[in-house]
Amino acid sequence: MLARARQSVNYRDLLYNLVVRDLKVRYKHSALGFFWSLLNPLLLMVVFTFVFQQLLRTGRQYPMYQVFFLSALLPWTWCSTAVVGTLGSIINNGHLIKKVYFPREMLPVSVVMSNMINFLLSLPALFLFMLILRPEEVGPPIGQACVNVCINPHMAWIPLLILTQALFLMGFGFFVGALNVFFRDTSVLVEVGLSAWFFLTPIIYDAKDVAGSLVNWMYWLNPMASIVANFREIFYYNSPGSPDPVFMARNLVECAIIFALGYFFFMRLSRNFGEEV
Repeated sequence: MLARARQSVNYRDLLYNLVVRDLKVRYKHSALGFFWSLLNPLLLMVVFTFVFQQLLRTGRQYPMYQVFFLSALLPWTWCSTAVVGTLGSIINNGHLIKKVYFPREMLPVSVVMSNMINFLLSLPALFLFMLILRPEEVGPPIGQACVNVCINPHMAWIPLLILTQALFLMGFGFFVGALNVFFRDTSVLVEVGLSAWFFLTPIIYDAKDVAGSLVNWMYWLNPMASIVANFREIFYYNSPGSPDPVFMARNLVECAIIFALGYFFFMRLSRNFGEEV
């Protein structure tokens, strides 16, 4: 595995070109281009805010619900789009696999990386709502408000969180991408599973308010629940001592294990991709 990983590093130019290709295909002939990375989560935020804060006024009402929801929706959008993309990454590139040799893992990795860029492009929308809906005690000056709300020491954890989620999505993408080559029913199962996964991940609610004493089981069994909780701690709660470094380290180790297992599984099956695609 280490030898294969070192070989993949030599193909970093190919990875760059695959990421650029994915981004160009996504926004080709689109009038708004990458602005869809901002509009899509904003539209969902408007719908869910209206439903859960106006129509269904039961249970806990979260202040600044826009920030509460977006801080979880953006990483989930990266997750869902990456999973769907990695699912067909091998099959959709069968013409490349049959013509020339290259590390096949570059295909799902490029999908995760291109969707990571979309995630980064959508963050300004979250920062804007953090600034507009800032608490009154921050004060009226916009410059100082931006420093206190949008730029705080907790933001230093964001690169680690992005790395954690990238490892998880690559590992999961290796599994589903390889399985889909041999079992085409995988695509149907994943599409159905994503809908259930959305509601099992604390996006429209806080895990501690719903799971109660079982919240730790949710975090262990659903790595995305831990990732979303950490993003929410940084962008929404922003309380002293959060996020918990031990909790983040546990989540990182878990995602690294998933990445290693997925990579090993992908390597074992990749030798037969050319015959199946």
